[in-house]
Amino acid sequence: MLYDNILIALKNVFAVHNLIALFIGNMIGMFFGAMPGLTVTLSVALALPFTFSLEPATGILLLTGAYCAGTYAGSITAILINTPGTPSAVATCWDGYPLTRQGRSYEALSVALNSSVLGGIISAITLIFFAPEIAKVALRFGPPEKFALTFFGLTIIARVSGRSLTRGLISALFGLLIATVGMDPITGIPRFAFGRYFLYGGIGMIEVFIGLFAIGEIFRQIEERTKAIKVTKLGKDSIKRKIFSWMNIVPYYKTIIKSSIIGVIIGAIPGTGGSIASFIAYDEAKRASKEPELYGKGSLEAVSASESANNGVTAATLIPALTLGIPGNTVAAVFLGALMIHGMTPGPQLFVEQGGLMYTLMIGFIVANVIMYIQGLFAINWFDKVISAPPSILLTTILLMCLVGAYTLSNSIYSCYIALVFGVLGYLMQKYEYPVAPMVIAIILGPMVEEALRQSLILSDGSYMIFLIRPISFVFIFLAMMVSFLPYIFQYIKSKKR
Repeated sequence: MLYDNILIALKNVFAVHNLIALFIGNMIGMFFGAMPGLTVTLSVALALPFTFSLEPATGILLLTGAYCAGTYAGSITAILINTPGTPSAVATCWDGYPLTRQGRSYEALSVALNSSVLGGIISAITLIFFAPEIAKVALRFGPPEKFALTFFGLTIIARVSGRSLTRGLISALFGLLIATVGMDPITGIPRFAFGRYFLYGGIGMIEVFIGLFAIGEIFRQIEERTKAIKVTKLGKDSIKRKIFSWMNIVPYYKTIIKSSIIGVIIGAIPGTGGSIASFIAYDEAKRASKEPELYGKGSLEAVSASESANNGVTAATLIPALTLGIPGNTVAAVFLGALMIHGMTPGPQLFVEQGGLMYTLMIGFIVANVIMYIQGLFAINWFDKVISAPPSILLTTILLMCLVGAYTLSNSIYSCYIALVFGVLGYLMQKYEYPVAPMVIAIILGPMVEEALRQSLILSDGSYMIFLIRPISFVFIFLAMMVSFLPYIFQYIKSKKR
């Protein structure tokens, strides 16, 4: 039965019209993922209506291509113009953009592409062989386990705070405050909205990222009156060798495999996503690195960790969706909708009743990543030309793209105002050396932490012991404590020995 399903899947995937669907899906995802404000969820959602008149296999493969390429493409603008195309590419900004400033954008783009492809393939292989088993583990994650996991993710704040932990914590606390704006997740009461209806839905993450990273950098460039992004062009032969060779990532293969596995595990847990996976993978890579001092200043290893993790999430998010009918994130929810539109009911029986189609989806993820790699190789040269434009054109175009991207999120001018306000804030934080990364982490993880914490306390009638008596949550909280305090304990012991 298994071999029959695999043969059906191979026949479906390598049919010419289905390969074309994968190719078009990749192009859609790459465009939307690389545009600030146009997320991978939007790319998949917009592609969904075009699948109504297609065969089920063709339609699902179209969405698969958009999903894979959209997740990767967020790294393009993150590296070139310091603007994450998707929330999961935030960690890529921290080292990708410094590499661009050093004239190493080709290397960063190449490593991001290779790492993304490997992370996506590892995720797809996991989906093929371990979906039911991983789904059983993911089903054990209730609110206490989610709180412990996201709390563990917050511990990275200490390691991205730079030279001053105090300033890092101030930045993080302000981020947590921003995350509380909007409707209370439990009671539904507006908080810190000040009577402004556009704040009832909260302050959008994408608007914040556009402001803090891109617009803040534009203001800084204008102040310095420099020639925008100063880069030293590499020689033609050097460029070819670095872009088109897998030798780029050989030194980081352990980091890529480990980060991909982290992405798979996090992605299989409903309600999480690529952002927390990339943060945890980044933190773990820095801890294990031989050159941790390069992190945040331009590390190819850091780029590989972030990109392999957030692409490792892609297929893994479908594990609970396909086996249990529980979407892992918003994109997985769109996939569930596509399956139902074509007459399939997600759940344990789906692999029995529609085995050929399910294996088409799984193998489609592998082929989608291969196509994405081929497209990326041809596109990297065009991507890198962005930073060669004259400063007057480059800065104006980036600012216009940012404001248009912010506006398209809600079709509201208020989104542009929010982006501009956070642009000024980002500029001031750079000027006075307050790290932006802790604030971004807090804004992303803050709502997850709060909702899971309050749901857990409702379950336990207000008792915090629920986090200690459940094994999975206890392990994550214990790890968070160890990761947070062990470095300082070791440092104190060393100082005593001296």
